[in-house]
Amino acid sequence: MKKVRLDVLLVEKGYFETREKAKRSIMAGLVHSESEILDKPGVKIDPNTKLTVKGKAVPYVSRGGLKLEKALKEFDVDITDKLVMDIGSSTGGFTDCALSFGAKEVYAIDVGYNQLAWKMRSDERVHVMERMNFRYVTPEDLKYGRPNFVVTDVSFISLRLIFPTIKKLVQDDTDIIALIKPQFEAGKEEVGKKGIVRNPKTHEKVIRELTEFIVSEGFQAVDLSYSPITGGDGNIEYLIHARWSSTGNIDHVSEKINEVISSAHESF
Repeated sequence: MKKVRLDVLLVEKGYFETREKAKRSIMAGLVHSESEILDKPGVKIDPNTKLTVKGKAVPYVSRGGLKLEKALKEFDVDITDKLVMDIGSSTGGFTDCALSFGAKEVYAIDVGYNQLAWKMRSDERVHVMERMNFRYVTPEDLKYGRPNFVVTDVSFISLRLIFPTIKKLVQDDTDIIALIKPQFEAGKEEVGKKGIVRNPKTHEKVIRELTEFIVSEGFQAVDLSYSPITGGDGNIEYLIHARWSSTGNIDHVSEKINEVISSAHESF
């Protein structure tokens, strides 16, 4: 397997948001392999090398797994033995977390290629679906059956383009945990420098309108929280728990949007 620069590998694995941050920690002597301190950002190493970053222990292949972990615990949803569909799987943080919480199998779907960590790619429970634009996925593409749990973390696209396809693919009574990224839901005029959305009112507008859309599509909006960590660009992100059920749509989220946004901004 082709060796990769240490600073690049640390970003790919989700330990750091940027190479510059990775370099600083490497040069500070905070990055270790099993046998030595790695203090040269440009050194090329095997991608499968076990790395430890002092003070940055992440139990999943990327820090994204921490976001799903919070959602599963806070929303108290059971993913045990579920056939999961991970939309926008990227490195595989959500997939790794889902499996660690007892998921049976995971469809790892991403429009990109060769992003999924080897740990996930080599796991027989993970069905890798690369170069797949989720909007055009059909039931026939899902060779192991219709999923009954969905997780999604997508970038550069609104969740408004994701939910209509979800309902065409899943079983009845399917739970969905989606990461809301305000910078990809807000209008261009509402996004600040470097793609950051800081205004709590914009967050409220984005979440309220998205919740209304989800409910209008026939989903239940069950619960809302905020991500325990910011996105790689520093944006505050949110987690919504929705459900596709024949019992009909319902909205339990709108009433708590302001409370969740207030808590998020106090935390960050």
